[in-house]
Amino acid sequence: MSRNSLCKSKIMAQNIYDDKSFFEGYSQLPRQVRGLSGAPEWEYFQSLIPDLRDLTVLDLGCGYGWLCRWARENGARKVQGVDVSKNMLSKAREYPVDSGISYLHADLETIELSPLTYEVVYSSLALHYLKNLPQLIRQVYQSLRPGGCFIFSVEHPIYTSPRDPRFIGNADGKQVWPLDNYLNEGERRTNWFAEGVVKQHRTIGTYLTILLDAGFQVAAINEWGPSLEQVREKPGWADNRERPMFLIVKVTKLLVQQP
Repeated sequence: MSRNSLCKSKIMAQNIYDDKSFFEGYSQLPRQVRGLSGAPEWEYFQSLIPDLRDLTVLDLGCGYGWLCRWARENGARKVQGVDVSKNMLSKAREYPVDSGISYLHADLETIELSPLTYEVVYSSLALHYLKNLPQLIRQVYQSLRPGGCFIFSVEHPIYTSPRDPRFIGNADGKQVWPLDNYLNEGERRTNWFAEGVVKQHRTIGTYLTILLDAGFQVAAINEWGPSLEQVREKPGWADNRERPMFLIVKVTKLLVQQP
């Protein structure tokens, strides 16, 4: 990156991952203990990533650096991981040093990315924390070389929308998801490992509009839920057949730019 300093925007990300109690709880999740194999959506997410041999890759919200290391193992020439959490980056740096991987402590709300630098940018479960998402998406578009792609996952809007995001029993005794407040976009506060975790709710339409306004072409969109086979293997994932937990999107930058 040519400019690692943050811009002067007053919007700053809530860095919940450096809260001690939150981080201790989050670190026990399967996706942190077991890495990519502990993330149920990884198989589909991986299917969207192109051949990385000799490519330059950016991971926004890199966490422990699982995707950074995976990219290098699969031939990426250079990988940049970015995260607002010093705790996350400290964990990432505990792994053996790789000269092809660098980590940057920066806020995705205000980061400035070097133009025409990357062939692949991805982000896993980070963007739903951002208030200034359109600005970041424009930065990502400018940072990609023509023909490059951006792949990301967020908590599904059906999951971020409710005031109280948890299953409830209906009159028949069946557990149902209480969808409400869907079209009222904006801040949501939930208690998850710590009180007052701030997320930003957006509709699917808003996510797509932000991407299209930046110039991207939509290549894939998936309202991810586990397959029946996955549920048989992991019965605890059955609830995610009732409502999708993740929205996974791939967009591309045209090889030849339109005038």
